[in-house]
Amino acid sequence: MEEPPTAAAPGEGAPPRPGLLDRSLRPFGDVRAGEAGTVLLMLVNIFVILCGYYVCKTAREPLIFAEGKAELRAYASAGQAVALMAFIPLYSWFASRVDRARLVYGFILFFALNLELFWLGAKAGVPYLGIAFFIWVGIFNNAIVAQFWSYGNDIYRKDTGERLFPVIAIGQTLGSPVGAWLAGRLFKLGVAAPTMLHVTAALLLVSLALFAVVETREGRRRAAGTTTRIEGGAGGFALLARSHYLRLIAVLLLVLNLVNTTGEYILRSMLDEEAAARVAADPTFGAEAFVGAFYADYYFWVNVGALVLQSLVASRLVQLFGVAGVVMALPLVALGAYGAVVAGATFAAVRWAKTAENATDYSIMNTARNMLWLPTRREEKYKAKQAADTFVVRAGDVLSAGLVFAGTEWLRLGRFGFATGNILVVGLWLAVAVMLVREYRRLGERKAAAA
Repeated sequence: MEEPPTAAAPGEGAPPRPGLLDRSLRPFGDVRAGEAGTVLLMLVNIFVILCGYYVCKTAREPLIFAEGKAELRAYASAGQAVALMAFIPLYSWFASRVDRARLVYGFILFFALNLELFWLGAKAGVPYLGIAFFIWVGIFNNAIVAQFWSYGNDIYRKDTGERLFPVIAIGQTLGSPVGAWLAGRLFKLGVAAPTMLHVTAALLLVSLALFAVVETREGRRRAAGTTTRIEGGAGGFALLARSHYLRLIAVLLLVLNLVNTTGEYILRSMLDEEAAARVAADPTFGAEAFVGAFYADYYFWVNVGALVLQSLVASRLVQLFGVAGVVMALPLVALGAYGAVVAGATFAAVRWAKTAENATDYSIMNTARNMLWLPTRREEKYKAKQAADTFVVRAGDVLSAGLVFAGTEWLRLGRFGFATGNILVVGLWLAVAVMLVREYRRLGERKAAAA
């Protein structure tokens, strides 16, 4: 575990001076002497993981399209939550029996092997492979990223993680657009979707190698006799249910997804109205091209905003306000976005407000979600985080979709009704965030006192 440098005792000389690598990361966060090596390895690792995921995510679209039924996507989304009810207990069982290195290596090899099996299934023409792959990708995405941050929470102490997580998360923010770009290039080069699964499998093996280097570095720093086993027989769901703090994290994830999904519906409804108005004014206007160009531009600026916020703002919020700075940022931005809708803002204004919300979610809130696990026990970092970041997130997606359906089909809310509902939910979100920050500080103080 990396320790922050301490002041030198009398006669022991000055504290170690930051090297060139340490200083090169200073614009992005408070990186101290000797920390840059592991930070860069972790940053590159999550970058590689996200690149692999986006190649895989892009490849899944032709595979599920081949099934020939659009409604299969909706069924698959619900199927992910059901599959996770079996996946989480199996993960918890395995985690209780190995140390963290074997857990991480075994987990990565498991997913890499799955990719090769899906490739074989595609070559053999296995029926309904697309639906199975869609469910699998939804689990793979959240599970592999959750495992990475579980490991990060394990190797860094609370105070060190608060300083360095915003820097490491730059790799995650950058990996998404680069992975999507790489997938696009592969398609343009004529690479078939099943063949692209080999690319993701290869990137997972690169990730495994990076984990091995970090684990070797950490092993040299550990005191003799220190264990890295993940003790405890309780599973991820049980750990979530037992802890008031972890239940608050779960509620936060549910509320966050509900607000975001509803917001995407509001934006899309306004976009449809804008396209319809332009067609009414000019029957030759290309509505499909307009919608496609809008989303291409929208996603581009969301990614640009997320990268800027992650690189230059996230660490400074933590330095100035602690964990509260990153936990409270997104609900405050969301409050402004949906307040603008209720106030009658134009489509252009709502578009940029939603861009700011999503950019904050993919950067600052992403950092907050992972920092919240720093004061937890090791078994909670691995088992409970898997349950929260996979099942709870997917359950939130299903709940959000259900509420949007009820609001459109039964309650006939309209965008102003949905925006008003979002403002009320954001009020709950802020209350949960305040309670989480208090519990985070209390757990941190208790852990420091026990050290």
